[in-house]
Amino acid sequence: MEKFELKADVLGHPSQLFVLFFTEMWERFSYYGMRAILVIFLTGVITGDNPGWGWSSEDALHLLGIYASLVYLTPIIGGWLADNKIGYKMAVVVGALLMTLGHASMAIETPMSLYVGIALLIAGNGFFKPNMTSIISKMYDGHNEKKDGAYNIFYMGVNAGAFLGILLCGWIGERIGWSYGFGLAGIFMFLGMLQFYFAQSMFGDIGNKPTQSQKSKEEKLTAEGVVLNHFTIVDYVLTTVFAISAVAFIFTDYVPASITALFSFIILLATRIPRYVKIERDRIIAFMIFCIFTIIFWAAFEQAAGSLPIYTRDFTDRILEGGAATTFKIVDLLVTVVPLGIITYVLILLFRKTFTKISLSNIILGFSFLIIWGIVIYKLNIDFQTTGAEVPVTWFAILNSLYIIMFAPLFTKWWDSKYNPPASVKYFLGLALLGVGFGFLAMGAWSVPSGAETAKLSMIWLVLAYLFHTLGELCLSPMGLSYLSKLIPTRMIAFMFGVYYLAIAIGNKFAHWIGGNINNITSEYDLSTFFLIFTIVPIGLGLISLMLHPLLKRLMHGVQ
Repeated sequence: MEKFELKADVLGHPSQLFVLFFTEMWERFSYYGMRAILVIFLTGVITGDNPGWGWSSEDALHLLGIYASLVYLTPIIGGWLADNKIGYKMAVVVGALLMTLGHASMAIETPMSLYVGIALLIAGNGFFKPNMTSIISKMYDGHNEKKDGAYNIFYMGVNAGAFLGILLCGWIGERIGWSYGFGLAGIFMFLGMLQFYFAQSMFGDIGNKPTQSQKSKEEKLTAEGVVLNHFTIVDYVLTTVFAISAVAFIFTDYVPASITALFSFIILLATRIPRYVKIERDRIIAFMIFCIFTIIFWAAFEQAAGSLPIYTRDFTDRILEGGAATTFKIVDLLVTVVPLGIITYVLILLFRKTFTKISLSNIILGFSFLIIWGIVIYKLNIDFQTTGAEVPVTWFAILNSLYIIMFAPLFTKWWDSKYNPPASVKYFLGLALLGVGFGFLAMGAWSVPSGAETAKLSMIWLVLAYLFHTLGELCLSPMGLSYLSKLIPTRMIAFMFGVYYLAIAIGNKFAHWIGGNINNITSEYDLSTFFLIFTIVPIGLGLISLMLHPLLKRLMHGVQ
């Protein structure tokens, strides 16, 4: 395949990057929009103008745990299929179509359609998620100096989609009807699929069906003198035991299954890692330590999708009157219109460069933005005509995306400066800041008595919690894939990519397994104790990361 020619068409990058930017934006719109309303819909009261299903928090978060775990495991399969069988472009289209059908199914609001919809979303995500970034990687192959900037722009698309999805699907789901919220997520996933489908010609051969067989790849590596560590029969047996046990735990919460999965995985690592040469072995061990930190981080951080919406709905005073209500409406207007205006400007820049080449794709994209602006104007009109203000439960979740957009450039400058801290310090900061965020929630809930089902706590605790959670995310989350690329040999990236996403999947499962017990913990102890768990454990593990600095430095063999 010929090397892709980078043309600085839009903001110093090729216009193809922005086709991917908007495709990813609509996918994240649908993902975060659906996730924002799922738990409060399932646990909502079964009476009223917009009834929920009356599920217990334990049952709702059990379902969310299954979903959140599997969406990080299926990309391993989808990535392999794209690499070896169908190509990246086809995988993206198939994934987007499956997710569109999934959102449509959820909008029907029956138990069967809910389960079918979630299954389709999981499968579609497996095809979509890993292959968008793979296309970018292929586009910038041989242009490493431009890669960081490209991924930063792409990451802004992720956060723009999350922001708009949570804001609009959340508002429509809470104020108009849950089916409309789920359906809106599906509409934009469908439009995103069409936009990408009709723009494929711009990518040339990138993402086409692969032609080189796995056998020829291995022969090439052997010819270059690379010692391959093939899987043995024992490796395959241990992997099978682990996979079956892990899936059993994900679906049933059966603790012995999780223990079996843990021990089989430890044995697999203990038998495989010594077979690598020393430097590779040490660096893999360092990366596995980082994976343990990653599990704990996401187990706490992902309360944002599970227990925090319940806390926001039941324990936070969200009713505003007078000047406070007016101030919130103005703030809401600014945080809605300004980011959307900036994204629309990027859209216009893309149109100027590509409209004659991919006119149908651009027409679909432009139509999507007309719908978004229409919904935004309708929303703001309704809000300003209403006396007072009730802050939607889902509104607080947009703070994470806003904080990322605000602070990501500062962290980028920090990491690029001479004051860039070592890995152990970054993981300490990420975990400690996360713990501090939960500390604010524990402090705010100090006066809530044991067994209380409702309270009227200040919104400031949530605002501070999301701030510190985001700062922690910026310290730790981008580091995982960065150290993966630095510590792991190229030939092993795919396998260790799977291990890293496995760590995130485990973290998500534990997040909603523990979060599902919020009612049990608050009735036996109190709400403050629930949040103290997520304060003490991350900070304690962060301190362990600091203490491991000499060991990690030695294991990394000069990798910065």
